[in-house]
Amino acid sequence: MPYPTAAPAADRPSSLSYEEVQSRLDSLARAHRVPGAQLTVHTGTHTLSVHTGTADALTNTPFTAETAVPLGSVTKVATAAAVLLLADDGDLDPDEPAAELLPELGDIPEVTVRHLLSHTAGLPTGPDSDSAAGTTVTRYLSAVCTAHSALFPPGTGFSYSNAGYVAAGRILSEVTGMTWQEALGALLLEPLGIVPAFLGEAAPARPVASGHALNTATGLLRPAHQNLAPVEAPAGALLASAEDLAALGRAVIGRSTALPTAVADRMRRPEPAADPGALADSWGLGLALFRQDGRVWCGHDGNAQGTSCHLRADPDSGVVVAFTGNSGGATALWRDLAAELARLTGVRVPTGPAADSRRGPVVPLADCAGTYRNGGTEYAVKLDGDGTPTLSVDGDYPIPLVCYADLTCDLVDPATGRVEPGGRFHRDPATGVIDRLQISGRTARRTAAV
Repeated sequence: MPYPTAAPAADRPSSLSYEEVQSRLDSLARAHRVPGAQLTVHTGTHTLSVHTGTADALTNTPFTAETAVPLGSVTKVATAAAVLLLADDGDLDPDEPAAELLPELGDIPEVTVRHLLSHTAGLPTGPDSDSAAGTTVTRYLSAVCTAHSALFPPGTGFSYSNAGYVAAGRILSEVTGMTWQEALGALLLEPLGIVPAFLGEAAPARPVASGHALNTATGLLRPAHQNLAPVEAPAGALLASAEDLAALGRAVIGRSTALPTAVADRMRRPEPAADPGALADSWGLGLALFRQDGRVWCGHDGNAQGTSCHLRADPDSGVVVAFTGNSGGATALWRDLAAELARLTGVRVPTGPAADSRRGPVVPLADCAGTYRNGGTEYAVKLDGDGTPTLSVDGDYPIPLVCYADLTCDLVDPATGRVEPGGRFHRDPATGVIDRLQISGRTARRTAAV
């Protein structure tokens, strides 16, 4: 069946003004101290692409349309698509135990490939990149993918996990006989017309942007070192431009011959028990799902060292929006730019989960106090003098929590008082005791009460 090439007339955004969009990107990049950024908007019928600034604040290398940016976790969309292309060819079954392909997962035989791709395997997120830098994939998976470390039975919850994608990348290699980079290039990137580029390459085949960090003492921006461990490549090592991301976005909504419609549909189908909390409204296979104006958009967000990249695609209208920026401040730039797009282009882009007014009243939730763990990360919830819960991660400064009757919670910025979506607590259905905490999509299992 031919794939659609245009949005219905009533769904098409108003005509795009290149000058206005370029002007807003320029001014917002300056306001947010972002050295360089790219924005691509595909309306279903045509494409607008703009870029601004420099790829490296030290060398003033121009940021062009071809500049590739470290995508961080947006890489997972490509890894999932490549694995599912193998499934479409009959080379693997998403519902078979992953341990049949990877012996390192033998301690958790119930985990399937589908669980890995949808973050429903119950795996912890994995060690930090510095700790994982000197290990092999086999040692990494053998240490992380254990029954002892499991956060919940597979398929019964959601916890965002880089480790799951380390395993998915290893599956890609085992089935194809190629490295993850080679398989991703051959199966997906080259058919999409994307020139492959990855973190760690000595001589990339295209210009590459540096991430940047702001020195708050001097006010100066400096390039940031990318420290992603080689074993973590399938979770975050892809480099691409906004135009590349738009091509990937068209593929995952079934509007590119590079990805069969059946594969794109499978990726966008919400997975049972995949409740990502503050990350999105639901989750598919490699894709976050967002409700907006009665529709479900798909996409992903990614942050590498000093970069922020975002992809959104609407399968109904064919609209795709892709953004890359090369500093930590680019996340705020993206949010402001998304708000501007409604006025400038007629496109309303979801940047997070839909607002939900059903949370109920604020409650003390005194029995939430305790220690929770996700692999090597410790979350400590304590009650302050007036009974307000606070959250500390690995001993960091405690952040106040606002808890609601449905067990959801928000984080309060101690400096500004601004409330941000946090996550939720979970009660054991048999005992009624709070046994898990989900913060920013990551679940931690309770180990002790306070």
